[in-house]
Order: sequence, then C-alpha cells, then structure tokens
Amino acid sequence: MLVIIGAVVVFVSTIGGFMLAGGQPLVLLHLSEFVVILGVAAGVLIIASPGHVLKEILHKSKAAVSGKASTRSDYLELLKLLYELFMTGRRNGLIALEEHVGDPQKSAVFQKYPHVLNHPERLQFLCNGLKPVIDGKIKPDQLESLMAAELHAKQKEAEHPVHLLQLVGDSLPGIGIVAAVLGIINTMAAIADGPEAVGHKVAAALTGTLLGIFFAYGFVNPLANRIKFNDAADHLCLTCIMQAVAGFAKGLAPLTAVEIARRSLDSSVQPAPDELEVAVKGLGSK
Repeated sequence: MLVIIGAVVVFVSTIGGFMLAGGQPLVLLHLSEFVVILGVAAGVLIIASPGHVLKEILHKSKAAVSGKASTRSDYLELLKLLYELFMTGRRNGLIALEEHVGDPQKSAVFQKYPHVLNHPERLQFLCNGLKPVIDGKIKPDQLESLMAAELHAKQKEAEHPVHLLQLVGDSLPGIGIVAAVLGIINTMAAIADGPEAVGHKVAAALTGTLLGIFFAYGFVNPLANRIKFNDAADHLCLTCIMQAVAGFAKGLAPLTAVEIARRSLDSSVQPAPDELEVAVKGLGSK
C-alpha cells in the first residue's frame, strides 16, 4: 500500500507543480516518446536478464506493490513454531520430528502456524535444517556452517532482480536522451512546416528527456530499493531460523535456542523476552 501511495505522491506532485506553473498536462502526452522509452527499457531488461530472473522480477515487483511485510506477531508465530518443534524433539526423541518435517502440510504442529506454512522458502529452509539433525548425518557444530552456506546462496540469488532493476533505472535517463535526439531529428525535418509545427516537435523531444528521468528516479529505482528491503526481511527470517536450529542441534534447551533466535531480530519486529516466554508457555508439553 505504501508503494502505491508513494507513486501517487510522485505523480501528483510532478503534474500538480507543472499545472501550477501554467502548464497543460496534455502537452506531455506524446505516444512516440512513451513507445521509445518504455520499449527500449523493456528491451534492456530482456537482454540483461535470464528467463528465470525475469519471472522473479515480476514476482517481487508484485509483492512489493501489493504484499504485506512481516510483522512482530508473524515473527512471534515463527518463534512459537520453533519452540514447539524443539520441545517435541526433546520429549519424544528426534525421530518424532520426522513426520512433521517430512510432510509439513499434514503436520498437526505446522498447521497451527499458517504464516510459516504459507511461505515455501522459509518452510523449506527450516525443514532442510532439521533433517540432518533427525538423521544424525552431521555433527551439531557443523550444521550452522551448512545452513549459513545455503543462506548465503539464497541472499546472492535474491540480489539479481534488484541489480537488474537498478540497471534499468540507471539507463532510463540515457534512454530519454535517445528519445529526445530522435525528436530533434524529426524537428529538423519539419522546419519548413512553420514555427507551430517545430514547437510541437521540440516539446515532444524534451518530453522524452523528462520521462526518462521521471521513470528512473520516481519509480524504477525506488521500486528496486523496496524489493531490497523486502529481501532483507526474508533474510532476517531465515537467519532467525538458522540461529534457533543450530542452537537446538548443539543441545541448548528449546527456550534458550529460541531466545538466541529472538535476539537476532531487528528491534522493530523483535518480541519482548517476557512476551515470548508467555507465548510459548505450555507449547509442546504433550
């Protein structure tokens, strides 16, 4: 919602200021300039991006515009899930976790926490972290390095859409100049048509420069930055899972392992210690 509000503020401020200065908005509507700028920008993106990254750009752009950021209650739900899983493993043995981790969609524990269940990447990362603990195929002190390597790979992969959007944003002012030069060429060819025709074509050419800068700094680069913030939130959530699972694998008490995870969170989404203790009281006691 904030992205939409920001976009409206950018658009209204620009057009409103232009109108206050006596300008007519219809003067800015030159279809040829839009075709050149948006078409070349789309072409740059297609040339620079592998197919799977293009899909990821569309997915993350949609999530940035319409998606909802994780709140403190969502992180509290994650911590409660981790605690309940750890308590189940401690009371009934690690083998008791296999039915939950093997098919989380049918797990009675996971079904209590839909926020985690509906995030495939977080769910997969958690299950992949617990499986070596259950199987006993890795030493507890090696698990954190394994999960950290996976987390680093995910972080690098998440950076690709941001870098490509920034490339397009940085290219748009230059693309606007290309559109303006094409407009000037048309202007030179229409000098014999009189001052009115020349003035119209010069206005169209200048609009190309304006649109390139406007789209770059008003929309594309800010969108890339919002996606970057969303990626940071996802990374924070995965880090929280890693800290908790690694601590549990090393033999820490469930509450201690979850407390370490809680302290890894940003202050804006970090539940208070007492709040966490009250929330997990009674969980996993059966």
